[in-house]
Amino acid sequence: MYRPFVFLFGLLFFSMPAWGQANARDSETLQSLLEEVRQLRQEFAAQAAANQKIQILLYRLQAQQAAVARASRRVDDARTELNQLENERARLADEIKQHEDFMARTENASGDRKAVEQAIPALRTRLESAENQQQEAKEKEAGAAEQLRLEQAKLDSLEADLGRIEKTFATVSHSAGDSSQ
Repeated sequence: MYRPFVFLFGLLFFSMPAWGQANARDSETLQSLLEEVRQLRQEFAAQAAANQKIQILLYRLQAQQAAVARASRRVDDARTELNQLENERARLADEIKQHEDFMARTENASGDRKAVEQAIPALRTRLESAENQQQEAKEKEAGAAEQLRLEQAKLDSLEADLGRIEKTFATVSHSAGDSSQ
């Protein structure tokens, strides 16, 4: 009769430390899980911030590409205008030369000679005006080309930033793949 009580008492006496150990193990597991949840939350917050920065960078990149396109159009327009003015100047210079050649060949005071004599000063005035406009167009084209270079440099910088971010993500992705294996 005493034997079952002793057995039960012994069982309770020796199992008490095991209960305490089980609680300690559960507590360690909970602490470990809690730490992992905290780490995941920090990683999630960091990833959300990185995503936001990338979105901002992509928006800036898109806006800069549009600025480069606008600057490129201004350069093209300025070059077209400059070419037109150069053609007009060359045409006027040729017309003046033809008139002067006509004057040199014609010696009498015919009506044609007088009309040509009167036309030459107006043509020279128009030529001078075309040369001034051409100079202004050259300055405008140079300014537009400089603006294009500046905008392109900004775009190149943003693209370099994006490239660095892509490289960072590739490195992180590669190292995360290695650690999961």
